[in-house]
Amino acid sequence: MLLLYNIAIQLYGLIIKIFSLFNNKAKLFVQGRKNIFKKIQKKIDPAKSSIWFHFASLGEFEQGRPLLEKIKSTYPEKQIIITFFSPSGYEIRKDYALADGLFYLPLDTPSNAKQLIAAINPEIAIFTKYEYWYHYFKVLHQSGIPLYIISGIFRPDQIFFKWYGSFNRKILSFVNHFFVQNEESKQLLSQININNVSISGDTRFDRVAENAKSPKEFETIRKFCDNKNTLIAGSTWPADERLLAALINAHPNWKFIIAPHEIDRAHIDEIVKLIPEAVKYSALPDQFINAQTLIIDNIGLLSSIYQYGQVAYIGGGFGVGIHNTLEAAAFGIPVIFGPKYDKFQEAKDLVSIKAAISINNAEELFSAFQKLTAYKTSGDLAKSYVSTKTGSTDQIIKYIAQNF
Repeated sequence: MLLLYNIAIQLYGLIIKIFSLFNNKAKLFVQGRKNIFKKIQKKIDPAKSSIWFHFASLGEFEQGRPLLEKIKSTYPEKQIIITFFSPSGYEIRKDYALADGLFYLPLDTPSNAKQLIAAINPEIAIFTKYEYWYHYFKVLHQSGIPLYIISGIFRPDQIFFKWYGSFNRKILSFVNHFFVQNEESKQLLSQININNVSISGDTRFDRVAENAKSPKEFETIRKFCDNKNTLIAGSTWPADERLLAALINAHPNWKFIIAPHEIDRAHIDEIVKLIPEAVKYSALPDQFINAQTLIIDNIGLLSSIYQYGQVAYIGGGFGVGIHNTLEAAAFGIPVIFGPKYDKFQEAKDLVSIKAAISINNAEELFSAFQKLTAYKTSGDLAKSYVSTKTGSTDQIIKYIAQNF
């Protein structure tokens, strides 16, 4: 099985190189890893104590960020080394001020794992939610470097719990401790004889609660909303935007802000075709303040824009799964999203307390919109839910501090 894993990693690298000839994300993936060890050697002093945080992408970074910042404030003398697998995380956070070194993660090969860990010499390693790499985990284990998974979540359909998943279970065996989000995850790990587990919840709650207390202010967006009821649509995809276009036409007295997941020119142009009167944030002069729909064509604004809304629509539910619902909920905004949310405990919780509604089509979107605008306590329920789930960061740092 290890042989097949190694072949798959090499094939993945080859396919990405081919795609990089015509795909910008793949190009960033490849170029960011060129001469990676020379970049690390120039930036990092391996003789100095460091803590390694790895994130798959931007969402996992925001999830692990409360713990990273807590560790940095508590132990300012320690180097913080960050790696990303995806360009969508690296490119947005490559200038993150608290990182002493921030790099792409080289592909998981035996030589890369040995080289990287020798180069950064971490005191501990912290991986957030997902990302299980055999060689990196094995080298950390063999080197006696504690490895922690934070905000982990497991489901019965994952390969770890299948009869043919012995290789994947081996990867989990290299982890020193799992901090998981719920009881189900703990029970599933117990079934495969992994008991070094704590239920600590999700560090995202700490992050979104902190953000809601002191969000960035955007005067232009505040003027656009003009004290009118506003729906904020976050991380949308084309399937979401087609539904929203109909909703916008039906509610001329509402303002709408759409922050798409992808902001490439082609996607923005498609949204403008759907909603011809929409204006783009990057070109928003004062005379467009009276427009009904605003398209956010910049990165990094969404988490604070929710402060201006009364209802949120979260995209991705008609694809592989919904995006972050908690950023909106933390501001006391009820949420609407598509049908694919079963992998997200917080979404299921929000639905169960009537702070969120899942929809399958335009008719259900119209109905959900009417219900949430009429049921005024939905937002309060959402905010209360977030506040009761905070505290994961303190629980985790108390445990791992034993290794400092």
